[in-house]
Amino acid sequence: MLLKADELGRIEIVERDGVRVIRRDIRAARWWARAFARRAAAREARALAKLAGIDGVPSLVGWDGRELLRGYIAGLPMQQAQPRDRAYYRQALRLLAQLHRRGIVHNDLAKEPNWLVRDDGRPALVDFQIAWTRGRRGRLFRLLAREDLRHLLKHKRTYCDHALSTRQRAMLQSPAPHSRLWRATGKRLYKLIARRVFGYWDNEGKGRVRD
Repeated sequence: MLLKADELGRIEIVERDGVRVIRRDIRAARWWARAFARRAAAREARALAKLAGIDGVPSLVGWDGRELLRGYIAGLPMQQAQPRDRAYYRQALRLLAQLHRRGIVHNDLAKEPNWLVRDDGRPALVDFQIAWTRGRRGRLFRLLAREDLRHLLKHKRTYCDHALSTRQRAMLQSPAPHSRLWRATGKRLYKLIARRVFGYWDNEGKGRVRD
């Protein structure tokens, strides 16, 4: 089943040995985007390998330079499920903490489709294409990890605002310096490219389906 197809390739649900997996097919990328798509898939493979065994993160099934196979997690993307139970956000905080302890920052958690609400109501994370995978936990790592948290709190503010603590509200009002710089400079250009070239719109996170 096709989930998304755009200039970076195709993402679909397939079966391998009777088991459902998600396949990211780099061979379907446009020629001019293929090198970028391959690097992004390799980064995702590294992240998933380092996060092996964490509940709520897809398993790495395989990566051969042409297609990435990751485990299938049943559930709905956040923008569809709209989680309003505070337990979801407590569990999501713990999931983020596990990522950061492994030296991984997701870096793309503003997109609601990257958050899943599983069939039992628990959170899961997908799409680690731009994750921090270096493992070093220096100042930049801490800044990026904090932004992971802020993006989660933004979603909590949208769907479960009454459950935000005073400290969490204060964090929402104090973005990291690089985040403020990004919003003031590069974000408009990013949105222009994302919308005109890849067909992405805001938090929808979907690419246009092309033939």
